[in-house]
Amino acid sequence: RRNTTPKSIIQRHHTQSIHGAMSNSSSLPPLPNDLSDTLSNLTMEDQDLRNQLREAQSGDASSDEAKLAEICSFWKSLDPAVRSALVGMESKNGICKIDTAREGSNNGGMISNKNTGQKGAQGRRALDSSGPLIENGLIGGSSFEKRTKNPGWLKVRGDVYDAVKARRDEELSKKVPVGIAVTLPDGNTLTANKEGAPYQSWRTTPFDVAATISRGLADSSFVARVTYSNYVSDYDPAEDGMEGGDEELLNEEHAAPKMNLDDNDADATKNMTMLWDMNRPLVGDVSKMEFLNQFKDDADARTVFWHSSAHIMGEALERLFGSRLTIGPPLDVGFYYDSYMGGVGDGMFNEDDYQPVEKEVAAIIKQKQKFERLVVTKDEALEMFEGNPFKTQIISAKVPNGTRTTVYRCGDLVDLCRGPHLPNTGRVKAFAATRHSATNWLGDTENDSLQRMYGVSFPDKKMLKEWKENQEKAKERDHRRIAMKQDLIMFHELSAGSAFWLPHGARIYNKLIEFVREHLWKRGYHEVITPNIYNLDLWHQSGHALHYKDAMFCFDVEGKEWAMKPMNCPGHCLMFAGKIRSYRDLPIRYADFGVLHRNELSGALTGLTRVRRFQQDDGHIFCTEDQITEEVVASLEFMKSVYTTFGMTYKLELSTRPKKALGDIALWDRAEAALARALDSFIGPGNWKENPEDGAFYGPKIDIKVMDAMERVHQCATIQLDFQLPIRFELEYNTGSSEKGKEFARPVLVHRAMLGSVERMFAVLCEHYGGKWPFWLSPRQVMLIPVHKDWNDYCQKVKDKLHAEGFYVEVDLSKATFSKKVRTAQVAQFNFQLVVGKAEVENGTVNVRTRENKQEGEKDVDEFIAYLKDLRAGYKM
Repeated sequence: RRNTTPKSIIQRHHTQSIHGAMSNSSSLPPLPNDLSDTLSNLTMEDQDLRNQLREAQSGDASSDEAKLAEICSFWKSLDPAVRSALVGMESKNGICKIDTAREGSNNGGMISNKNTGQKGAQGRRALDSSGPLIENGLIGGSSFEKRTKNPGWLKVRGDVYDAVKARRDEELSKKVPVGIAVTLPDGNTLTANKEGAPYQSWRTTPFDVAATISRGLADSSFVARVTYSNYVSDYDPAEDGMEGGDEELLNEEHAAPKMNLDDNDADATKNMTMLWDMNRPLVGDVSKMEFLNQFKDDADARTVFWHSSAHIMGEALERLFGSRLTIGPPLDVGFYYDSYMGGVGDGMFNEDDYQPVEKEVAAIIKQKQKFERLVVTKDEALEMFEGNPFKTQIISAKVPNGTRTTVYRCGDLVDLCRGPHLPNTGRVKAFAATRHSATNWLGDTENDSLQRMYGVSFPDKKMLKEWKENQEKAKERDHRRIAMKQDLIMFHELSAGSAFWLPHGARIYNKLIEFVREHLWKRGYHEVITPNIYNLDLWHQSGHALHYKDAMFCFDVEGKEWAMKPMNCPGHCLMFAGKIRSYRDLPIRYADFGVLHRNELSGALTGLTRVRRFQQDDGHIFCTEDQITEEVVASLEFMKSVYTTFGMTYKLELSTRPKKALGDIALWDRAEAALARALDSFIGPGNWKENPEDGAFYGPKIDIKVMDAMERVHQCATIQLDFQLPIRFELEYNTGSSEKGKEFARPVLVHRAMLGSVERMFAVLCEHYGGKWPFWLSPRQVMLIPVHKDWNDYCQKVKDKLHAEGFYVEVDLSKATFSKKVRTAQVAQFNFQLVVGKAEVENGTVNVRTRENKQEGEKDVDEFIAYLKDLRAGYKM
């Protein structure tokens, strides 16, 4: 077998000189963000380069940027397989990091002295993004002293906004409008409005185009999804504020929709698709324009709606209290705004604030204030937000000098924001302040204390009413409440985040695993058992240590660092690599129910939905590229069977190559096409949605969103392709080819889980069923109730017979009244109560009642057992 160990690859390539690599660097791939630490490993034997790196890291002015460019070029020159091998030898204490966010600058990549040892874990994770570091510490100071209605600084900020707007209007007046064409989803192309006036760049907006079709469409649309075929010659994305700063100014998990304008990418069409304000002038020919007005069915529409609503609530907070706003992102449901209010005394929110906020929001909605986008320079933004140290800190750290960014205004509010937004505040018809909490700037407890207010809004008052009703239902169905009431699980402070599964809870837990195991057997999986702890070198090789170490439980073993496994995939890669593989062996399907541990922050632990100890119905498929479609279809069929049994519906989405993807673009394209074919085959063309650029960095994925009985969306199951782990672990199989260079190939790794975390699925199902477990899953299936103590022995015999058949059965031998026993069994959610009296004893029968108190009458014991077996075998309710 070929010698392809990391050491051998490095030895074969170490003779490459840095200067030799420089000659062909123009055609080499860019330095991957997540592999930058390995660069220090390449230079350990070159003292001169090490000194250069140290000088650059310390900010020494004498550091040679040209030399640093040479290092980057050397990295770029290496074969991807070599890079992969080097990943396995990552230094835990690298000399420096290469900040590739600025790789387009003159030095080909700047040294970034990021501090990864800050106190406050939440703050450290929140800052894990490109760009300069936002410093920790207290900065709020006297920017807020007491609650003040309509503070004077609102007018000062508004005056600066007006002055900047006058400058931008002057710039716009110099633009030359030219004719543009807009193509609709049905293929119809429009070039003029109803009156025949031609569409023009810098003048025509999506609202104008929608009004050409119908005024109703224009008035109901929240935002447009626009795909440009080209831009007009006088459009500059940088001038338009589209390239200033990080893609998201704070890299928020639920930030506004992405807007991409990189038409140099090989897949230009995807990168010229973006969400566009309805009242923002178009800047080129549009090959596809969609109008988003379906709040329930379109995630982008909801996100824009709730993002705009956050601005409305922020305006209310400024008007009522003089709050110093920080960040206010949309969430999966609703939104929040964090604001600095001194952190003590009347600066803290309370429930009495809800009604005034709701009243003020109602007034803002009634005014139908326009959302107005404005491009600003960094200096203009700093002037505009003078007095708000949080906004100015974001601008200073995240907006590069000499660039532009954007702000949005509605009424008195001006906020630093990428947008897009609704046309006006009147599109919001219903709003409620839902709760409040304390937090800290950037989530770090060493920073200023902030006040967070949550809200929710809808385009229809009936929707808000339904939402409130569902919230009450959700409280009743909360898995924590049900699990405690039914004595299923418990938690203890001595092992926070790890559930204690009590006997009845363990029955459900084990039944879920048994249910999946039956599927695995039928579907050709091989169940494996892998270690719980590994030397940290494994996680360096897999790449998880670089990105994920904060969330791992690490400890010392004989002077070496080890960790509890947070996932199974690297262990499965070791198993695949444990012997020579042939194409005849593929696909290989591993299944693993191993215990996993993740070091979640204590404040993030929530019942069974966020825990530290859990198990997954983990599966990994090693297959050839040609087998992707077949294996994915089989996994989708697996998923369908599982969720149909649970009584849940689902939606499928294909998430494609993100901007920071690793690997060959052609391979990505083929893989995405294979997933698309699988989806078409499984559910039919047009019945699934594409999420552009939302895939993982290591491969495209299918997001499976399931809906429970309350129409809430959960993402439990997953199917993901992975090109990177096979490279990192040098996995390969013998192709059977005798052609030189093609004797071996890398497998594709498919990550798949049907339940996801068993703990989380337990919580989802608990709330989905409202604690009324279906018979096959129920921990309390049958309760025998003797009407008199004389029949206790008979009940015990029936119990033994049912127990021998594997049913969960109990006998109520208490002194309670008959009606009390029946009621107790029904409240405890026993699926059946078997009443036994004199007649049943004499006839060898039982009298059957359901938990819904439906009386099914007298049944022979053996016949009833056969009936229960049928329910269990068919996974019936």
